[in-house]
Amino acid sequence: MRTTQLLTAAALLALGACAPAISVRTALSPDVSLHGLRTFRVLPTPKPKIAGAVSSTNDPMLVNSISNRALRTDLAQEFAGLGYVASDSNPDFCVAYYASTKQQLDVTYWDYGYAWQPHWWSGWGRRWGRGWGGDWGLQTAPTVTQYTQGTVIVDVIDPKTKDLLWRGQGVAAVSDDQQQYEQELKKTVAAIVDKFPAAANKVALAQ
Repeated sequence: MRTTQLLTAAALLALGACAPAISVRTALSPDVSLHGLRTFRVLPTPKPKIAGAVSSTNDPMLVNSISNRALRTDLAQEFAGLGYVASDSNPDFCVAYYASTKQQLDVTYWDYGYAWQPHWWSGWGRRWGRGWGGDWGLQTAPTVTQYTQGTVIVDVIDPKTKDLLWRGQGVAAVSDDQQQYEQELKKTVAAIVDKFPAAANKVALAQ
């Protein structure tokens, strides 16, 4: 009996070791400070500028999809966990997001009303990571805006100037199982937002 339990535990550990880690990269505008931010708003997903941009009825970029609602909820919870307060009235920063399933994601299909490539943004470079199902991230020059399956991007924007303040990118596993995919999205969002600095009041309480 004990031998069986040990073998089962070893098998679970082996499976966990084989599971790919979530790779995250972030970039901060050199012109701004994130200190003093207190309130936020998760922006609604804009309608695609190009017909057919949404790949399926449950695409996370489809406003009414289950994955979209889950993604918005996850983002709100993660930023709240850092000590920020959700506010639809004059928030200190807004949050935009992009996520792909099995279809390649082109961020130019979606217009949140801010510049995707500000003067300081030069991209992540060439093939900086591997995700589930192959290479992901910017594939060639920094001007490329297409991302392969499983990519999640979180942008923090100044609501007054529409300037990009901070950008985070991670990868989620693309599973055919809806619940599994939502769990992978949740983990990826958590890994990305975890790189964002906590609100000043939470930092003060922790000290």
